[in-house]
Amino acid sequence: MDKRAAIPVTLPRDNPTQSYWHFEPNEISDLRSTDSLPATAEVVIIGSGITGAAMAFNLLQGGARDVVMLEARQACSGATGRNGGHTKAASYRSFLHHEKEYGTAMAVKIARMELANIRAVHAFAKEHGIECDSKRCDTVDVVYDPAQWEDDQRAVKAMQDAMPEDDAAIYTLHGPEEMRNKFFCGRGGDENVCGGVAYEAGSLSAYKFGIGVLKLCLAKGLNLQTHTPALNLEKLEGGGWKIETSRGSIEARKVVLATNGYTARIWKKFQGIIVPLRGHVTAQRPGLNMPKNDLPATYSFMYEGGYDYMIQRPTGSQFARDIVIGGALAMAANDGLEEYGTTDDTAFNAIILQALKDILPKYFGDNWGQDDPEGRIRKAWTGIMGYSPDGLPFVGEMPGEKDLWVSSAFQGHGMVLCWMCARALTAMMENRPGADEELNSWFPEVYRITEERLRLTFNGRLS
Repeated sequence: MDKRAAIPVTLPRDNPTQSYWHFEPNEISDLRSTDSLPATAEVVIIGSGITGAAMAFNLLQGGARDVVMLEARQACSGATGRNGGHTKAASYRSFLHHEKEYGTAMAVKIARMELANIRAVHAFAKEHGIECDSKRCDTVDVVYDPAQWEDDQRAVKAMQDAMPEDDAAIYTLHGPEEMRNKFFCGRGGDENVCGGVAYEAGSLSAYKFGIGVLKLCLAKGLNLQTHTPALNLEKLEGGGWKIETSRGSIEARKVVLATNGYTARIWKKFQGIIVPLRGHVTAQRPGLNMPKNDLPATYSFMYEGGYDYMIQRPTGSQFARDIVIGGALAMAANDGLEEYGTTDDTAFNAIILQALKDILPKYFGDNWGQDDPEGRIRKAWTGIMGYSPDGLPFVGEMPGEKDLWVSSAFQGHGMVLCWMCARALTAMMENRPGADEELNSWFPEVYRITEERLRLTFNGRLS
């Protein structure tokens, strides 16, 4: 893993695999608000995914009037526009680890923020009329590994004991028969279902959501510059930063790195600390025996050493009933070791891709039936995530670097972390009276950037 983490992080690649969510690129995909790059700005945000969009909205809403956003490729073309469409926390799976490392109070705070993030994203889409196929629903984790099933039940009980009657600890356990009858798994195909864990989650097109937020920002004065990769950051003697780009330089008083898996390319201290990991996702037409109405939940499938995650496109959306499934990292050689450290989303790992193409009939068994006459696979694509040594995001001001702000390393769970982390980072940047006390009431302090965390060693993603 040391060798993979040491691979120098590159800029986003040209000509990436086409994401399913980009079948119809939005009209702002290639937007440059001004023909030339502005010479100066109050704030420069690097990255136009959900973190960058949320930061721009928050800052502009708070009164900022000179905000420039730099994007290396098209708007929202990174992980936000290339994910699996899930808003799902699975907080119970990390609760015992967080409790052991940081104490019960912190583990509770993390779980509450994750659920709050999911609800806030869907609420924002509704409030602002962003058409992104937002759907709040239940999810179910289908567990195939007996040891994992025992651990899951213990974790659920620990959460419910630690935070009784809290919405973030509401889980329903289902036995194998319920999984077969209610969730269509375990009859035919892989029948070794131990049970399932159901809880609140959701799905949406993160690309449409991110574009929707960016449009709100443009209406508030955001200057968006696509196809303008940031090449270098230089601290200015009198304060502020100079950002070198492919189209010249811009100076700003504050810089926000909303660059997730690519962060080490622009700020070298994150090399080996925020490590890219390539993920694979497919969109598949449902088998002919699958329910004609929407499935009762979104899904994850938990097996020894790994997991896959799945949503179904809701009724009324483009390609309604399509199944979007990603994961299969553990199916590759050495548990997917070669996927770490790469930023190449122009290509696929053939083993992972084949595993995703084959897996749905195994999960749904007799309920799958024959493939759609048009073929099972509609689209396959890859995207680059960002992982940290301790499995937590980095949020805050870089130690010793005034006005260089970061919100990155979301462990493949950006849709349950980015929105609220952006809210927290905005509060830190604005530094209004009483803001720290309010922030500490809900934001996990362990997410803040510290020198100690920057000295950790990356050993792979934490399950």
